[in-house]
Amino acid sequence: MINSLDAQDDFLYGRIARKFARQIEEGVLRPGDRMPSVRKLSRTERVSMSTAWQAYMLLENRDLIRARPQSGFYVRPISKSLPEPEITTPASIPTDVSLSELAARILSLPSNRNIVPYGAVNSAPELLPIKKLNRILASVSTRANSVANAYSPSAGMDELRRQIARRSFESGVNAVSEDVIVTCGATEAINLCLRAVAKPGDTIAVESPTYFGNLQTIESLGMRAIEIATDPRDGVCLDALAKAIKQHRIKACLFVLNFSNPLGSIMPDETKKRLVALLARAEIPLIEDDIYGDLHFGAARPKAAKAFDSDGMVMLCSSVSKTIAPGYRIGWTLPGKFKSRVEILKRTNTLTTPTLLQLAIAEFLESDRYNRHLRAMKTAVAEHIERASVCIAKYFPTETKITRPAGGCVLWVELPKSIDTLVLHKKALAEGISISPGRLFSSTEQYGHCFRLNCGHQWSNRFETALKTLGKFTEKM
Repeated sequence: MINSLDAQDDFLYGRIARKFARQIEEGVLRPGDRMPSVRKLSRTERVSMSTAWQAYMLLENRDLIRARPQSGFYVRPISKSLPEPEITTPASIPTDVSLSELAARILSLPSNRNIVPYGAVNSAPELLPIKKLNRILASVSTRANSVANAYSPSAGMDELRRQIARRSFESGVNAVSEDVIVTCGATEAINLCLRAVAKPGDTIAVESPTYFGNLQTIESLGMRAIEIATDPRDGVCLDALAKAIKQHRIKACLFVLNFSNPLGSIMPDETKKRLVALLARAEIPLIEDDIYGDLHFGAARPKAAKAFDSDGMVMLCSSVSKTIAPGYRIGWTLPGKFKSRVEILKRTNTLTTPTLLQLAIAEFLESDRYNRHLRAMKTAVAEHIERASVCIAKYFPTETKITRPAGGCVLWVELPKSIDTLVLHKKALAEGISISPGRLFSSTEQYGHCFRLNCGHQWSNRFETALKTLGKFTEKM
């Protein structure tokens, strides 16, 4: 790593960066240590603030340090590099989904706080703004007592719909409150959108691998799934999708384009634009699950595909379940040209969404509390992903492959094909560790040698011990 900085040695910032790189690699500066502030570095090295900043940018580009929002620069863990999984190659034929029995068997775990929670994607309570929400909830309940205890309109409370529309601008979506329908979580939003554009027996295109909750929704509606080849970094492969559209009658696409679950892939904006155009020409609706879009580790939130939609064919779905309050079950959809149909289905499905909870979330989003909370949460999750990646490289077989997510809260681990992660799941559970086996993420039970880790927790030695245990199991399988 130090040698990779040699080319910059002629510049002052390069010599400063080289000095820090040596301290990091020799262990003088350890993973998690805070670097001197840019101002302090400028004073101690007697250089300009610009030179100090360039030195840190060089170190960050070499993956030696990373910036934490409004906190400074910190030393990153150094790991031996593990390769990423390759582009997936599913059969891409319509398939009946029969996942519920397997999912129920794996996910019906006893409620036990002693289990290391690497399985289901639930954010740790310590990362959620529980106390702030409780205060808002009590305040709203007192101030708006009569309103809060009444039914809300089927489309949702205006206060919340305005905040959702306002925040949509950050993802490039030009929306007004009338475009929004509030739902009981993203699951209901996706359910309603699927029912609005497809019927039992119809085929829905999904990523491969894809979130098992979406597969279960497709199964519950009597629809079929067709899995599309997916790049672990860039998401759905458009060539594979175009080929599937020519060969099969696809009624809708259901994709997670920003930090997909389980791969953590993010489709580049230009590719999103091409995707929207491709589906518009084929007159195929896109149901976009953007539940992880706010959990980006970079400077700017990625755009939603809805930002490129001029025909109303993109049905954007999201919720606060991964970022604020999973138990509130507050979600929404911007269903475009299908809004009237979705609104009718909402009225016949759950009629309304709890009013008090809508008002509390609206007030939380209206202030700057949400942005401050997100900064802290993203820092913790990014650190967990980094440290977990280091541990996997250290403790798992050398043939192991892992993803490199730039957001979201999951890691996808690909083991040698001889290892059955259903067996690993059982062994891990006996030791008090939960994981999600790869078979859950495919309608054809592919990915039997893969598993997903939930990194939505503050890192601690407990998680390193769990990964070390998993690594020992895999070495013996």
